[in-house]
Amino acid sequence: MPARQSRKSKKNRTEIRHAPFVVILVFMLMGIVGIAAGEPRRVLEQAIQVCLSCIGVG
Repeated sequence: MPARQSRKSKKNRTEIRHAPFVVILVFMLMGIVGIAAGEPRRVLEQAIQVCLSCIGVG
């Protein structure tokens, strides 16, 4: 009987998946590096140029 109880307790134990946490951490680090490199300003400047050229001003 004790062998059956130990099997049930192993099945009921929830395991934490580590892959989602690693992926989130990698993307957060990439975001921080991009912000530090000034990418948001560059993207905004390019968006302004595209919008002005679509309107016909630039």
